[in-house]
Amino acid sequence: MPELPEVEHVKRGIAPGVEGTTIQEVQFSEQVKLGKNNQRETIIKGLELDTFKTFTEGYTINHIERRSKYIYFHLQRGDETRIMVSHLGMTGGYFVVNELDDIGNHNYRKHWHVIFHLDNNKMLVYADIRRFGEIRNIPELAAYPPLLEIAPEPFKEEALQHYLSYFNERKFLKKPIKAMILDHRVIAGCGNIYACEALFRAGIHPARKANSLTMQERKLLFYYIREVLEEGIRYGGTSISDYVHSDGRRGEMQNRLNVYKQDTCKVCGTPIERQVIATRNSHFCPECQS
Repeated sequence: MPELPEVEHVKRGIAPGVEGTTIQEVQFSEQVKLGKNNQRETIIKGLELDTFKTFTEGYTINHIERRSKYIYFHLQRGDETRIMVSHLGMTGGYFVVNELDDIGNHNYRKHWHVIFHLDNNKMLVYADIRRFGEIRNIPELAAYPPLLEIAPEPFKEEALQHYLSYFNERKFLKKPIKAMILDHRVIAGCGNIYACEALFRAGIHPARKANSLTMQERKLLFYYIREVLEEGIRYGGTSISDYVHSDGRRGEMQNRLNVYKQDTCKVCGTPIERQVIATRNSHFCPECQS
């Protein structure tokens, strides 16, 4: 699943080609239309397809931003403003192209689901191999309450104190620390890959109860979460399976991973162990992490 660094690179890749353009037409794949007809919300969530088109066509994309693992498209038509909110799910991606054949990756080219035809003769294409992603069109963030629960961006000054405050909440006291840092109410944008890597750098076992961490360990872990997320952005994200940039290039962070999908620890040579925590496969070194 694309995490904060991957989503940041998707946003950076598409913004220059679409900011300031007007959406002339929205086109849906047959899978999206069939899903709606069968009372399933495939990709487009919260609105009927015709209503989605009404609130999207003719709107200008003023600005694009990333918030945690979401991409916000700020739209405007006259005095009316709306926000198109997109989550990439497991395998979603955006591409700015002249035509579908310009998408270099065959799987993404084959599994396009929404095309936004722009007034600069470009197409903003949302493709999703497994169709777990979503796009919503809302009048304001409060219209989709889960967005209001997201923690501050981890690079902001207030993020550390926000994170530390959750160690005092009863529901997190006995939770594995890995489960706690995966909760976007606690830390924004930290998913499975970067959580595994940050816990390794901090020397903390992912199954340890949150309340067992000392204050020094709590702060150290936050420091390493921020460090690996910044590193992930610097190296273009992690391309282990399907993730590619909007121009089709792969990230390079997978070449710098210490435990995730690794066989042996790069520090001590011990075989990496795996354990399911918070429904996610955790990768850790039993010697370096305690």
